[in-house]
Amino acid sequence: MIKAEKINKSYGQLQVLKGIDLSVKKGEVISIVGASGAGKTTFLQILGTLSKPDNGRVIINNTDYMTLNDKQLASFRNRNIGFVFQFHHLLPEFTAFENVCIPAHIAKIPVKKAEEKAREILRFLSLGDRMDHKPKELSGGEQQRVAVARALINDPAVLLADEPSGNLDSKNKNELHSLFFSLRKKFNQTIIIVTHDMGLAQMADRCLTMHDGKIVDEQKKKIPDRKS
Repeated sequence: MIKAEKINKSYGQLQVLKGIDLSVKKGEVISIVGASGAGKTTFLQILGTLSKPDNGRVIINNTDYMTLNDKQLASFRNRNIGFVFQFHHLLPEFTAFENVCIPAHIAKIPVKKAEEKAREILRFLSLGDRMDHKPKELSGGEQQRVAVARALINDPAVLLADEPSGNLDSKNKNELHSLFFSLRKKFNQTIIIVTHDMGLAQMADRCLTMHDGKIVDEQKKKIPDRKS
C-alpha cells in the first residue's frame, strides 16, 4: 500500500529526516513514536503528500506522487489519503453531516452517493443522532469522530493520524483508540498514527520509534499464545 524509500528532508541547515525507508501493507495499523523533534510529523506530512522530500520517493497505492503535477497531486490526495489531526478543524458554520460531505463534493462524487456514504459512516461511528448538530454542539470526542468520518468519506487508501487523541480526556481517548481498530476490522483500513500515547502505540501491529530523523527501532505486536 505504501513504500517510502530513502526519504531525506532538511529545513535550511537542519536535516530533519535522514534516509528513512518504510513499507506498509494494506490493512496494517502502524504507530510512530519518539521525542519531540525526532521528525515524526515531518515524515507523516511527506507520507500524506503535504510536503515533498528533498530526495527519495513515496509510492502510495501504486502511484509515485512525486511524478504528479500540482493539480493531479491535489486530486490524488483528496481521493487516497484521509487526515485526522489533534485538533479536528471542523468548519463551525456547517453541521457534522455537511462537514463529512465536503471532501466528497470536492472529489465530484454524485451528491446522493456522497450523502448515503456520509450517513453510513456517521452511524458506524455512533453519530447517527448528531448529524444535524454543528461542532459547537458536540463534545470533544464527538467532534473528533466527525473528523474521522470526514477522513473516511472518499474511501482513502490510507488514514494518517497526527496525535489524534492528544486533545481528549481519558474516556474519549480510549474510545478513539478502539475506533481505529474497528475501522481496520470493518473497512480493512490502512492506518499510520503519530502519537506520544504509548498505550495507543502498543496496540498497533508495528510500533516504530524515531530518533534524530531516523527509525531506530521497530516492535511488532505480540500475538498471545493460544496453546492450552
